[in-house]
Formats: sequence, C-alpha cells, structure tokens
Amino acid sequence: YTPLPDGLCGDEDNGQTSAWYVFSALGFYPVCPGVPQYVLGSPLFRRAVLLLEDGKEFSISALNNSPDYVYINKAVLNGKSWNNNWLDHFDILDGGKLELEMNKIPNKERGTARENAPFSLSVCNPIE
Repeated sequence: YTPLPDGLCGDEDNGQTSAWYVFSALGFYPVCPGVPQYVLGSPLFRRAVLLLEDGKEFSISALNNSPDYVYINKAVLNGKSWNNNWLDHFDILDGGKLELEMNKIPNKERGTARENAPFSLSVCNPIE
C-alpha cells in the first residue's frame, strides 16, 4: 500500500474509518486498543440493538436524543445507575441494556469521580 495512485484504491485505513463511524454512531468507542473498555460518547440513534454471536442482544437507547441534546444526563446499565464514562466489553458480551438520558447541558455531577474515568496510561490531576 502506498499513498500514490497505484496504492489500494478506496482503502480507508483497512476499515478503521468505517469502524470508528459505527462505534461512534452507537455512542461508544474503544479508545485504548487492548483494554476491554469503550468510552461513552453521544449516540447518533435513539435506539440501536447489537445482535451478538451467541444470540444475546445488547440494546442502547438514548432518550431525548437530538442534535442539541448531546450530553449524558443519566445512564442506566441493566437496571442499575451507571456513573462510569465507559462500558466494559464483557458487559456488552453478556447482553443487556444501556439506557441513556440525553440533555442539552452537561450534568457536572455525573461521572466525575476518579473511578468513573476510563483507563489511561497518564495520571489525571484534577484542577483545584
């Protein structure tokens, strides 16, 4: 592969661009390869269902979702309040339901504890 005209025509990084789009449209993305976490974002859809290989389903619903309501006000994973800003890969594989309540303004109380942050190689020092 080369960036010249005789390279692979139409190659968009071996599927990485389309994979980014699908993940981001669902509302989460694997930011750190090799870590079984997906960082939460803003879903494009009000509802999506992942049909898993073993017949289980993982559904994502985003109440009030719109171009103006891009912030997660409240998250519920399998009936329990979810304050983490990430999903575990194995929670998705187990099947279940992620319910997001979207809002026009950020909820500055949700997901602010250190344990709510996704994995990072760097140490986060909050501004005091």
